[in-house]
Amino acid sequence: MASKFKPVLLPTNPEADAGGGKEKQIKPLDLGNGSEIIYMPRFLSFNDSWEFFNYLDSHIPWTRPTLRVFGRSCVQPRDTCYIASPGLPELTYSGYKPHVYSWDDYPPLRDILDAVQRELPGSRFNSLLLNRYKGGNDNVGWHADDEKLYGPTPEIASVSFGCEREFLLKKRENKKSTQERRSENEPARKRLKNSNSVDQHRFTLKHGSLLVMRGNTQRDWLHSVPKRTKVEATRINLTFRHVL
Repeated sequence: MASKFKPVLLPTNPEADAGGGKEKQIKPLDLGNGSEIIYMPRFLSFNDSWEFFNYLDSHIPWTRPTLRVFGRSCVQPRDTCYIASPGLPELTYSGYKPHVYSWDDYPPLRDILDAVQRELPGSRFNSLLLNRYKGGNDNVGWHADDEKLYGPTPEIASVSFGCEREFLLKKRENKKSTQERRSENEPARKRLKNSNSVDQHRFTLKHGSLLVMRGNTQRDWLHSVPKRTKVEATRINLTFRHVL
C-alpha cells in the first residue's frame, strides 16, 4: 500500500523465542499531549503464539453480530467474543450487547492475561474483547475505544495472532470541514491518499505481538484495521481493557 501513513519500526525481542529475558525495555512512542503507544513485535514466542492461535480459532464461541450503524443494520465484518470478570457493567456498542463469558470458561485466556500484566506492571485488566478476521475483507473502521465504562484515559493492550495486518492511527480532527465530511464516504485508499501525512502512523501487527495504547490516545486519536483484498489468512486479536 502506497500510504502516507508513517510506518513505525521498533526493535524486536529476539530472546522471546528462546524463552529468555527481555533484550531491553521497549521505548514508548510519544504521540504528544499525553498519548503514547508501546509496540513489541515479538511479545510471545513463535511456537506459543501458534498454540494460542489454534486454541482460539477452534474453541472460542465466535459470533458475527448484526449492528445498528447510522440507522442501518449491518453485519459486523469480523467475528467476536467477550470475556469479563463478574459484576462489571454490561458492554454495548452499535446496538449490540454481547454475551459475557467467564475467564474460567477458557483458561488459556487467563495465561495470556497474566503474561500481559507481567509485561505492564500496574495494569489491572478485567475484560477482553476478541476479534477474528477471517480474510482481507474483514476489518474494523476508524474509531476510538472511548466508551465511558473505560474511563477518561484507558489503557488497552492488544495481542495479535496469525496473519499480519496493518494497524493505522490518525489524529482526531476537532472540527470537520465540508471536504472532510465528504471524504468519509470515499474508499479508504482514496481517503489516505488525500490525507495529510502529519500525525499518522502505521504498524504491522505481527504474529505474537503486543501493542498498547495509553493516556489520551482514545481521546485524541482514531485507529483502524483496513481491508486488504489480497489477504486470505486468518488473524485473531485480543484487546484487554479495564472496566471501571
